[in-house]
Amino acid sequence: MFMLRKKAEMPRREDALPGRAQAIPTARTHFINGHALKGPYPAGFATAMFGLGCFWGAERKFWELGDGVYVTAVGYAAGYTPNPTYEEVCSGRTGHNEVVLVVYDPAKMSYAQLLKTFWESHDPTQGMRQGNDIGTQYRSGIYAYTPEQKAAAEESKRAYESELKKKGYGAVTTEVLDAPDFYFAEDYHQQYLAKNPAGYCGLGGTGVSCPIGTGVAAA
Repeated sequence: MFMLRKKAEMPRREDALPGRAQAIPTARTHFINGHALKGPYPAGFATAMFGLGCFWGAERKFWELGDGVYVTAVGYAAGYTPNPTYEEVCSGRTGHNEVVLVVYDPAKMSYAQLLKTFWESHDPTQGMRQGNDIGTQYRSGIYAYTPEQKAAAEESKRAYESELKKKGYGAVTTEVLDAPDFYFAEDYHQQYLAKNPAGYCGLGGTGVSCPIGTGVAAA
């Protein structure tokens, strides 16, 4: 129980693992559509980042949105350790969250649609966990690349929290931050559930609809 408690507490920066200067190896292309995972991405496309529990299932939620999503990738963000490995993140000693990077075409996919998918795909009231997955890497988070994204994220948080409270849920624990450094996870994690259709996915929503629009919003 002590170890579970420690894994569910953010480490202090001075206690975090040292990491490394070089990026860890990852896939070159997206397993489903063949696009370059690290870019370059088409001009005019936008980037979003979300944490909503185990990144295997979280990533699938976004690639399933279809044509407007150009690339999805899983990785680590919002912690202290540079270029961490999966094992280091799982130790609870890096402070990182398991996140999904989404590169999308704003002409076909709005940020509001991405936010709606984010909110409805997990329970954002659980703190440092998602279901049976416990630890700092399973916390709910939105990481904004522009002031417009951050404002939209904050507004959607207020709106969804209001709906959740009507259904008896507690306060939303989602962190909304400016986008930190994104570290690509190892090759085998990328598009994991496309490579392993029977793989584990503990992600589950609340069943409460998020009341935000689906028109094209600020990128």
